[in-house]
Amino acid sequence: MTERFYLYDDTVETKTRFISFMGESQRFDLALIYSDRYYGKVIVLNIQDNCFAIVGHDDLEEEGFIQSSFSLSDDEAEELTLFLQETI
Repeated sequence: MTERFYLYDDTVETKTRFISFMGESQRFDLALIYSDRYYGKVIVLNIQDNCFAIVGHDDLEEEGFIQSSFSLSDDEAEELTLFLQETI
C-alpha cells in the first residue's frame, strides 16, 4: 500500500452560527462557519439541500454566484443574497 500524501492537515478554531429563517417561498437552514482559513470569507452550508459555498462580500456582488452555488431560483437567490449581505 502506498503512503498517503497530505496536502495539509490542520486543526483550526472556528465560530459556527446556525440560522434558520423562512423566505417568501422556502425555508433556509444555514450554518455559517467563520475561520481564518479563507481570507475573511465564510463557509455557508445550506443544511436542507446539502450544499455549501465559500462566500465573501465580493461573491455576493457576482451575478449568479449564489444562484448557481445553492441551486436556487432567481427569487430564492435574491433572498439569500440579501440575508447574507446583512449577516456576513
